[in-house]
Amino acid sequence: MRLTDAVKSLQLGKKTREKKKLRTVWSPEQWEADACPLPEYPRPQLVRDHWINLNGWWEYQIVKAGKRFSRPDGRILVPFSPETDASGINRVLQPGEGLWYRRYFECPETENGHRVILHFGAVDERCAVFINGQTAGKHRNGYLSFSFDITALVRPGENELQVYVRDDSDTGMECRGKQRLSPGGMFYQAQSGIWQTVWMETVPENHITDLQIVPQEDLRTVRFRITLKDPAPVEITLGSTMYRMDECSCKHSKEAAVLETEITVHEPRLWSPESPALYETDITAGKDHVQSYFAIRSFGTGTDENGHACLTLNGMPYFMNGVLDQGYWPESLMTAPSDEALRYDILEMKRAGFNMIRKHEKIEAERWYYHCDRVGMIVWQDMVHGGGRIDAMRMTYLPTVFPWIWTHLKDEGNYRLFGRTDAQARTRFEKDLLRMIRQLENHPCIGLWNIFNEGWGQFDALRLTEMVREADPARLIDHASGWFDQGGGDVKSVHNYFRKLVVEKDARPFVLSEYGGYTCGIPGHVMYEENYGYRDYSPKDLPEAFDELMEEIEALKKDGLAAAVYTQVSDIEEEKNGILTYDRKVRKTAD
Repeated sequence: MRLTDAVKSLQLGKKTREKKKLRTVWSPEQWEADACPLPEYPRPQLVRDHWINLNGWWEYQIVKAGKRFSRPDGRILVPFSPETDASGINRVLQPGEGLWYRRYFECPETENGHRVILHFGAVDERCAVFINGQTAGKHRNGYLSFSFDITALVRPGENELQVYVRDDSDTGMECRGKQRLSPGGMFYQAQSGIWQTVWMETVPENHITDLQIVPQEDLRTVRFRITLKDPAPVEITLGSTMYRMDECSCKHSKEAAVLETEITVHEPRLWSPESPALYETDITAGKDHVQSYFAIRSFGTGTDENGHACLTLNGMPYFMNGVLDQGYWPESLMTAPSDEALRYDILEMKRAGFNMIRKHEKIEAERWYYHCDRVGMIVWQDMVHGGGRIDAMRMTYLPTVFPWIWTHLKDEGNYRLFGRTDAQARTRFEKDLLRMIRQLENHPCIGLWNIFNEGWGQFDALRLTEMVREADPARLIDHASGWFDQGGGDVKSVHNYFRKLVVEKDARPFVLSEYGGYTCGIPGHVMYEENYGYRDYSPKDLPEAFDELMEEIEALKKDGLAAAVYTQVSDIEEEKNGILTYDRKVRKTAD
């Protein structure tokens, strides 16, 4: 065990943080007056022609919580959070404050009974939305998408849109991931407000409100499940073939009509990182028309040629060589500065030899998953943790070094130890876990759902595993990544930064869901002089050390290692354990 490295990672003692400005190549020195960041259509799996991007300069005001909007403090560039340089503000919203946004927009055409839908990619953490002074709706959860039908609230010509935001960050119980008001080490600057694209679209009165496309176990059949307000004839075009759903089963209630059918694809092309085959499809339901895509593939578990439990892709043993990705950017935190930047990270990790990314403590903008689908990158998706403060020494740092001591600690009903005493917050977490699955489940790249990480806010993991299994039986589940293993899920999931890498025997496939974290600061490309990581290297020595570690992982395959996740894609604030620097201008490992 590297005890010296382990003690160093605790970062004991008071520190002084002096922030240096960094910027990636995707951000201009100064945004133009008519700037519209991230102009791309934000929902690639349900595309319509008639939409309006509302990103750009809005008015804002930070007030005492509960106060109304009165006079703007200035302008903010949406969708960048006020805590970011890219927003033009660079101010931290405090728990006792409220953040108001305001902008004006022209009402789109609503003739022929069309509806106007207002969409938000994500707003951190809870918000209320107003159109012309009237409430359009409220939402809670800083990582999930939501929308409101604002048809009855808009009027011809100019309309006023206001958004009011509150965020307790790590002083509250809600999902927050790695955000902290007092950042340091492996926790980062808290952010708030609108941080993904805001947009509008017009749709027919009877339109598709939900679309599920699920490949079946036979790797030939695809199930379509289309939800409308009322029954309507549906046509699905796949290549040159059109399938009509007039006679398919239809479940109709007061709220919705659900139409289901199955289509058999002859001589299917299976999706994999080596061959990311996608099928484009057009769907017409009554007067509504959308474009989408799907893939045929399966994820599972099995036994390899040596008799070890393994992971499978399309029914065959498949080693998932992964890298941890937290999705932060120096000028814009959790919001990528551009769509090209999103794609860049994925392509660089593929070029580095990885076929899987673990999206850690964050739910990304949907275009990130779209790029993984297109490029061919498997995704292990974390649910974002919440809950109250926990004893970090006992629940995080010591288990890193001595995980066996905590192996048998039960989480069922042990809410105080895990910071989960708030019953309402636990209920919201469960609902949001299912919402995350529903929001992302059409993306073929996602192969595993990770419910809890290192015990942060963990509770009733075995029960939640069965809940997730029922919601999505076609994907793998990691119920407790790191430690506090309850014996459930599909994998034995271990984090190991300081001990000798070994494969632990278990009936489930064994995965190193975090390892490595080799630290190397590149002068001129660091945000803070303080270092956080798990083993220090010079820029000269890191490439060789990294290659040797990859060889060690390769050798462990014969012992039954089923997957491994190296920490991490890029540096973040004090963390300098990325393959890329925080500004993405230097790759530290060898090509």
